[in-house]
Amino acid sequence: MIDVRLRAVTEADLPVFFEWQRDPEAARLSKIPGREWEEFLTHWRTKVLPNPDGLLRAITADGVLAGNIVSFPFRERRCVGYWLGRDFWGKGVGTTALRQFLADVDQSRPLYIETDEGNAGSLHMAEKCGFERVGLEVEGDLRFVVLRLDD
Repeated sequence: MIDVRLRAVTEADLPVFFEWQRDPEAARLSKIPGREWEEFLTHWRTKVLPNPDGLLRAITADGVLAGNIVSFPFRERRCVGYWLGRDFWGKGVGTTALRQFLADVDQSRPLYIETDEGNAGSLHMAEKCGFERVGLEVEGDLRFVVLRLDD
């Protein structure tokens, strides 16, 4: 069994997160295009890390950085997002981390996840953690399933 833990995100994590977001398969599944280094750093240093309304954790698996998970306000909702390095896909790391995040971090409900309808792994993970499909949002060619967790 893999030992999954959550911890604070550090500056030392950013180069790893940068490489993961440049992975073409991850970008295809998430529908989030990769950023260049300076744009990536600016985003993380000015919007993600200092956001007083965001809750951010790094995910480790057997002591190795495996991903990150965040909760943040978006479109009048409290959303949850996550990103795992490809080496950790399909091993239960994301599901375990999401369960820990939901149990350990005090957040008002409902919580929402929006994920591309073609991202079966993300949809499965959210549903295993109690999120239920409540809608579909279409933005041009993008189609995002909206999932909700009430308790």
